[in-house]
Amino acid sequence: MDFEEEFSTNETEVGSDELLSDDSIRLPDSANPLVRLHAVKAWLTRRQKETTLEMSKAALDWQTLQQTATQDSGRMRRREQQQLTEQLQRAEHSYQMLQEKLNAYEQAEQLLEDCLAHTTSSERTLVEYYLLLEEMVGQEVDNPDSVAATPHQQAFTDVQHRVEQVGAPQEAE
Repeated sequence: MDFEEEFSTNETEVGSDELLSDDSIRLPDSANPLVRLHAVKAWLTRRQKETTLEMSKAALDWQTLQQTATQDSGRMRRREQQQLTEQLQRAEHSYQMLQEKLNAYEQAEQLLEDCLAHTTSSERTLVEYYLLLEEMVGQEVDNPDSVAATPHQQAFTDVQHRVEQVGAPQEAE
């Protein structure tokens, strides 16, 4: 076996983005602030990809239900039609919630880019970013129209937790 054959096997190497985006990552106290920042960015990218995949599956389910409703509506009993209508509504709602979540992750990424453009120190960037996220979540909580946590608010809260997790050295447990 020569050198090229050895590296052309089906084994995939895990890249730094994949490692840094892992939910359970523990960065050493001595980690560079740029590595911490990259861990947040890689995680945001991964979450966007995962949410996009979930949206695709939800859209397919919704489309399948719509086709079923169109094809079989004349042959269904009233109860079956009611159940199918409820399933369609749940599928549409699921898709819309995932779309809202994706929009939040994209907005969070844009906020991070804005923080990067406006701060002079990489150590300060994550602190300012966290405070911005906190402000955004606070605005949604203060909104009288929001009764429960929205997917948008939950996504921002998840990003905050990620910043907490990788943004500063871990305290001794």
